[in-house]
Amino acid sequence: QVQLVESGGGLVQAGGSLRLSCTASGRTFSDYTMGWFRQAPGKEREFVAAISRYGSSRNYADSVKGRFTISRDNAKNTVYLQMNSLKPEDTAVYYCAADRIQITSATLNRGSWGQGTQVTISS
Repeated sequence: QVQLVESGGGLVQAGGSLRLSCTASGRTFSDYTMGWFRQAPGKEREFVAAISRYGSSRNYADSVKGRFTISRDNAKNTVYLQMNSLKPEDTAVYYCAADRIQITSATLNRGSWGQGTQVTISS
């Protein structure tokens, strides 16, 4: 399994920006599709964004389209989540995930996960 470490979370005001990073080790990074999920208190973990192995395909949850951008740098074994125009409802723990097949709900069971990074948006 690939090991994942997220960073970049923090506390920002509504309307602000953050960039999350997730660095992988232990396996060939480009073998994996990568994604970001989030989990707010009392809620289930939900999909945020995903990117294909070489970055040619990206998809987003409707709630973040136009505000968040996922990208990856295979030379650095890192995937990023640029978050702009942040809202209080974006407050959650953000998790990076890796899946050899495709980022889907099945990733919750079969994927590799980081430990999460807290993002808090104040109103």
